[in-house]
Amino acid sequence: MRVVVEADGGSRGNPGPAGYGAVVLDASGEVLAERSAGIGVATNNVAEYQGLIAGLRAAAELGASVVDVRMDSKLVVEQMSGRWKVKHPSMQPLVAQAREVARSFDRVAYEWIPRERNQRADRLANLAMDEQAAGPKPNRTPEPVASARPEQGVLDLTQPEQAEPKLAQPRQPDGATQSPVSWTGAVGEPTRLYLVRHGQTELSVARRYSGRGNPPLTDVGRGQAEAAARRLAKVEGLTAVVSSPLGRARETARAVAAATGAELSWDDDLIETDFGAWEGLTFTEAARRDPDVHRRWLGDPSVPAPGGESFDQVHQRVRRARDAILSRFGGGNVVVVSHVTPIKCLLRMALDVGPSLLFRLHLDLASLSVVEFYPDGLASVRLVNDTSHLT
Repeated sequence: MRVVVEADGGSRGNPGPAGYGAVVLDASGEVLAERSAGIGVATNNVAEYQGLIAGLRAAAELGASVVDVRMDSKLVVEQMSGRWKVKHPSMQPLVAQAREVARSFDRVAYEWIPRERNQRADRLANLAMDEQAAGPKPNRTPEPVASARPEQGVLDLTQPEQAEPKLAQPRQPDGATQSPVSWTGAVGEPTRLYLVRHGQTELSVARRYSGRGNPPLTDVGRGQAEAAARRLAKVEGLTAVVSSPLGRARETARAVAAATGAELSWDDDLIETDFGAWEGLTFTEAARRDPDVHRRWLGDPSVPAPGGESFDQVHQRVRRARDAILSRFGGGNVVVVSHVTPIKCLLRMALDVGPSLLFRLHLDLASLSVVEFYPDGLASVRLVNDTSHLT
């Protein structure tokens, strides 16, 4: 996929309060992603490079292979093109970081454009500096960090519920809980997403592909939804619940909204994978029906199920849903109620890893995972597949 990255950065004082902005667009000019953040006191050149790095990371997250970078910074364009040397020692780490991200693409081209053609990125950079000048938002008490053991093997989108062992949160030498910001360098107030898989249905009990069909929750599933709701009711400051529109997710989301009092809304982009002709089949039945397609589907995320979706298509629309949530509820705590594949896509974005995660990560019914997305494009995975509320 080919995309355009427009990036900019600025400093009010040079050095002074600084910020950056970056926009990723497709070939038609549609905006695919936006990134911006204040970065404290810095120079114009540092802010410009931070904008470039954020834009390249956003393009990588979208799965781009070819990137056309357009910036109004002659310095950045010429240095990244290799025509100008990087003489200032303080700039060399940023240039190295930008080049490291750029190496993940098949090709990156850099083009200088006049400032009037870079207004989208310039606007984001100035908004970031304005928000930074307005002061920080109140701090929230972080949730404990835990992790679950990933399951190996093929992707199973209809697993029955199983409790997984939890690992203790990493500790500093003095035993105090460490914020991820202190060691990742993430900038800005994160948006924390509480990712909840819906409760049990008859298809999940039978371990059958359950995509666009609409089976209701079983009695067990309703109990799981209530248990997840009670767990989330203990979280302070939840601002919203955003759910897939499918019935099993709606039932789960309504229980959470009722218990927390958070605003409830639906997003079609959070719907489960369209399995097409495999809907309602078991893994074995689907493999027997379409052996060649099923085998390629498991190894190539661009291959769709017969009459259905590919995992690449799911990833793109879930990324769109993620960006909409960050835009609407930036800096807040949001519960996202969805299905196996969309939740795995969100974890994949946060971890900045490839599609193999889809096949190596296990998510139980009504499980809870927690991720944080920062304004500068960094992210932190705080919890994966926690089912302690079900026991």
